Amino acid sequence: MHALTTAWPFVMMGTVTAVDLLAGPQYGYLSLLALGPAFACLVGGALRTVLIGGMALVLSLLLGLYDELLGSRQSDLNLISIAGVTVAGVLVTLGRQRRERELASVRSVAEVAQRVLLRPVPRRAGDLRAAVSYTSADAEARIGGDLYEVVIGPGGVRVIVGDVQGKGLEAVETAATVLGAFREAAQDEPDLLGVSERLERSLNRRLSGEEFVTAILAETAADGRLTLLNYGHPPPLLVPFDGDAIFAEPEVNAPPLGLPGLDVEGPRPYQVPFRPGDQILLYTDGVIEARDRRNTFYPLLERSFLLAGDDPEAALEKLRLDLKAHVDGPLHDDAAMLLLRCNEPSH
Repeated sequence: MHALTTAWPFVMMGTVTAVDLLAGPQYGYLSLLALGPAFACLVGGALRTVLIGGMALVLSLLLGLYDELLGSRQSDLNLISIAGVTVAGVLVTLGRQRRERELASVRSVAEVAQRVLLRPVPRRAGDLRAAVSYTSADAEARIGGDLYEVVIGPGGVRVIVGDVQGKGLEAVETAATVLGAFREAAQDEPDLLGVSERLERSLNRRLSGEEFVTAILAETAADGRLTLLNYGHPPPLLVPFDGDAIFAEPEVNAPPLGLPGLDVEGPRPYQVPFRPGDQILLYTDGVIEARDRRNTFYPLLERSFLLAGDDPEAALEKLRLDLKAHVDGPLHDDAAMLLLRCNEPSH
């Protein structure tokens, strides 16, 4: 597409030249040579626009000489039109380049903010191996409201994956609030309920109105089980090493974090077996709500076989590429995935 846009000025001027040579001067096609510098401002720099404008002027002079129009009122108007469009094209080009520089600066800041907000997870955490994938729906900003973290605390490994309602900087600020509270509470609180209460208090000071955060918290246990706490979040995908993949759903659904006005009971911790060789995928709804061109949701459970293997990073990359192939275009929502694999206990 970029190559086609680059070639358009030359295609237009070549076409106008050919038509004028075939049709003759009586139809007055020479003024259309101004399409060259008009299209030139779409890509490249100001110098390129000036050179294409100069080429259009030279063609206009040569064709005017061939058509015996040189010095006539029509020929002069053609030259003035081309020169005017060239000047306008240079101004447009300079403005486009300035916006491109500003966008590059915004992208750079967003990437730094993303790295600070979503730090790389440890590849090994206790008896677990971890891999993460994050794809923002906002390709220009490269930052969104999905969040994840893995904390190695005194009592084991604690994990969070969440999704902030909304987009933009407000969602990023809320995600930062959740992650900051989780990183601190995961080191101090004796259980997941204590961690979640700290998250609730932090969010209630930050949020207003109907803003909320769906999240799932996980904690490893010494007895080979994984404790989960689900706040209105899509259930994790459990992939046993010797069985079929299933969604680890809670018995009772609970509301998201940050909705203190709802007079309902919060989530209850529930446990799932998590033995050596087992894997569990925590993800945001941008994964299961990704649609293809036929409006079909991504079949995560059916694609769980892609997670087979001993390397969680390689497995997660296969799943990410399969998700992109399913959508065959930009995602409509952020998609975060955190894959945990249970290893044999180290001694």
